[in-house]
Amino acid sequence: MSLRIGDIAPNFKATTSIGDIDFHDYLGDSWGVLFSHPADYTPVCTTELGRTASLKKEFNQRNVKVLALSVDGVESHLGWINDINETQNTEVDFPIIADEDKTVANLYDMIHPNASETLTVRSLFVIGPDKKVKLMITYPASTGRNFDEVLRVIDSLQLTANYSVATPADWKDGEDVIVANSIKTADIPAKFPKGFKEIKPYLRTTPQPNK
Repeated sequence: MSLRIGDIAPNFKATTSIGDIDFHDYLGDSWGVLFSHPADYTPVCTTELGRTASLKKEFNQRNVKVLALSVDGVESHLGWINDINETQNTEVDFPIIADEDKTVANLYDMIHPNASETLTVRSLFVIGPDKKVKLMITYPASTGRNFDEVLRVIDSLQLTANYSVATPADWKDGEDVIVANSIKTADIPAKFPKGFKEIKPYLRTTPQPNK
């Protein structure tokens, strides 16, 4: 059965570029991003890992730990990291999982036989501190991910986990949000003292509550 949003993210033990880890222990109380790559020494992946490394400060501010995965081994990973650091002008210090037997890839349904029998697609999972899957995004191997979007959805997930709101289309951190339909209009002022706008009875907006 494939993994779905709300499921507990399967735990695993793995060898990585920074040593052996237990996935759940590694995450601790942090949020997590686990994302897969078709193989080492591939051009799109090189840019993706470089971009992720350059966003270290952004992930740290959000209490997010990042882990990458490839079906190649640690020795290959370490050589590839040197190339990434050189070509992308950065420093990769997050773990890259060596999933040579495809244990993790199969746990997270990262191999799509109609795309490739052996290589992972570009799957990305956002996992909450409760170890539940909060978001899944899957790209084909030929298309690099948009990491501005990854940060945007993490901002939305963290906001909506703490407040009774949802985020509208194209929302960015700092913009107005939608009051959850579970909140009666009469109760909005007490919960959202910054004020609100009733566009329709089912569509009420309010300034972002944690800004």
